[in-house]
Amino acid sequence: MNQKSFSVCAPLLAFVLAASAQTNNPLADGGNSTGYDMAPETTLEVVNAAVAMIPTKIPPGPFQPTWDSLKENYRVPQWFVGARFGLFMHWGLYSVPAHHNEWYEKHMYDAERQWHAEHFGPPDKFGYKDFIPLFTQSNFNAEAWAELFKKSGAKFVIPTAQHHENFAMWDSAVTPFNAMQMGPKRDLIGELCKAVRKQGLKFGVSNHGIENFQFINPPTELANLLKTNQADLYDPKWADFYNVADRSDAACEKFLFNWYARNVELIDKYQPDMLWFDNGVDQRYLDPLKLRVAAYYYNRAKEWGKEVSISTKKAAYAPSNKNTETIGSIIDFEKIGGRSPSGIRTGAWQVDEPIGSTWGYTDGMRVNSAGSIISKLADTASKNGTLLLNLSPKADGTFPPEQQNTLLEIGQWLGVNGEAIYDTHNWTKFGEGGGRGQTNLNIRFTVKGDALYAIILGKWPGAEAVITSLPEAVGKIATVTMLGNEGKLVFTQTAAGLNVKLPATAPGQYAYVLKITGLKMNPPTGTESGNPQMSAGF
Repeated sequence: MNQKSFSVCAPLLAFVLAASAQTNNPLADGGNSTGYDMAPETTLEVVNAAVAMIPTKIPPGPFQPTWDSLKENYRVPQWFVGARFGLFMHWGLYSVPAHHNEWYEKHMYDAERQWHAEHFGPPDKFGYKDFIPLFTQSNFNAEAWAELFKKSGAKFVIPTAQHHENFAMWDSAVTPFNAMQMGPKRDLIGELCKAVRKQGLKFGVSNHGIENFQFINPPTELANLLKTNQADLYDPKWADFYNVADRSDAACEKFLFNWYARNVELIDKYQPDMLWFDNGVDQRYLDPLKLRVAAYYYNRAKEWGKEVSISTKKAAYAPSNKNTETIGSIIDFEKIGGRSPSGIRTGAWQVDEPIGSTWGYTDGMRVNSAGSIISKLADTASKNGTLLLNLSPKADGTFPPEQQNTLLEIGQWLGVNGEAIYDTHNWTKFGEGGGRGQTNLNIRFTVKGDALYAIILGKWPGAEAVITSLPEAVGKIATVTMLGNEGKLVFTQTAAGLNVKLPATAPGQYAYVLKITGLKMNPPTGTESGNPQMSAGF
C-alpha cells in the first residue's frame, strides 16, 4: 500500500516556501552524522555476524527485516498524532553521585577523576560499578509517579530502560546487571509500566545501550594501573558491564547480539507503545540489526493489536540518509532551538527537552519554570511537533519539589487550555512576534477542525490583543473567545489585523489562548509515514 496522500492548501505551501527562504534549514533535515555518535566503531561484516547469532525467529506478520517491508507496512500510531505532550526520563546510576551530568561514568575516569577520588575514592578502589548498591530507589512509588505524570497533562511516558552505563532497569534474563538482581532489587520498568497504564497513559521505553561498547576511554596511565591490578574496568567479573577490557570483533559481535536480546526482552515483557533509541544507532552499518529489531517489534504489536512506533534521531531509520525520508520510525530531535525544526515540519516528529540544566539528576540543578516549558510546548505544537519533556529522578526514587511543581503547573494550564494543544495541527504560519526587538505580542497558532487558536505567550497583554496575521484579507472572523473565560469577546478586524478586547482579569497565567472561528482552516498535515509532505516544497 502506498503512503496516503494529504492535500495541502495554497496558503500553507506559500508559507512553507517563505519559511524555507528565511532559514537555512527550517526542517533540521540533515542526514547521519559523519562521526560515530558513540556507536560501536565496527564494520558491516561484524554486524552481520551478530545477526547470524540470533536464534529467535521473527514473529509471523507482515513485517520483514527490509526497508521495503517497513515502508509498505508501517503507519504512524494515531495515539501519537494528537498527543503533543509526553514525558521522557533519564533514570540511572549517575543520579547517585549527582555530579556533572548523566555521563558521569565516562568522565569519572578522566576529567572528573579528582572530584570522584575526593568524594568516593580512586577508581581502583571505587569504580562506577560500586554505585549500584547505592542506587536504592528506596522511596520509589510507581503509583505516585504515575499520578504525577497524569496531573502534568502528558499523554505518554518514556522512562530510560537502559542508559549508556549498561545497567538494565528491569527484571532481565539476558544480563545479570539489572535492577532486580542488584541495587533496588525491583523490576522498576515493570512497576512503572503497570502504574502508568493504569492512569490511561501510553508507556514506552528508551534504550541508549548501544553506546556502551566504547563509552569509557580511560587515559593510558589509569588503564595500565587498573589492568595490572585487574581492578574495576579490568576486573573479569565486570568485563561485560564495562566493555573496556576487550573490544575485539568477537567481543563486539557478542555485545551487539546482547543488545538485540535486551530489546526483544523489553518488547515481550512490557509491550511498549514506543521504543526510543539514542544517537548510537544512527550508523548505516547497523541497519541489519536495526531492521531485525523493527520487524520483531512491529509483528509482535500486530499480535497485541496495538499501534506502536520506534523513535530515532537524525537518519537512523532513513537509508537515504535524509530524515525527511524516514522509514518505520518517528524522528526525534534533541533540544528546542538546538537541532529541532525552526519552522513548520508536517508529518510526525518530536523533540526531547530537559526540564532543567542537566538530563540526569545533579545536585543543584536548575529547573525551568512552568511558564518556560509551556512556551516551548506551544511553540512545538505550532510547528506540528510533540514535546517530550525529560525528567530527572533522584537515586532514592523521588522527584525534587521543583520538578513536581513545574509539572503540576503545566497540568493546571493544560486543564484550561489543552484544547489548543491536543489533537491540533499547524496553521499556515506558526506564529508572530517574539523576535528580538519586536514590540508586538509573542503568539503561536494551532488548528483543530474549523477553529484557529492564538496562544499569547508571556505576560498578560492587558486591555487588548492585536494579531497582525489576521487582517481582513484572510477572511471574515465570526467569533473570538478566550479559553477559561465565559462569553464572546468584542473585536474589530481591519487591514492592519485583528484587535480583541480582553477580559478584565486573566483566566490563568503563563499563556492565554484566543479561540477564533469563521475562517477557512487548512486540513491536518499528518502523513502515514511520518515524513513531511513533499508536495509542500520539502
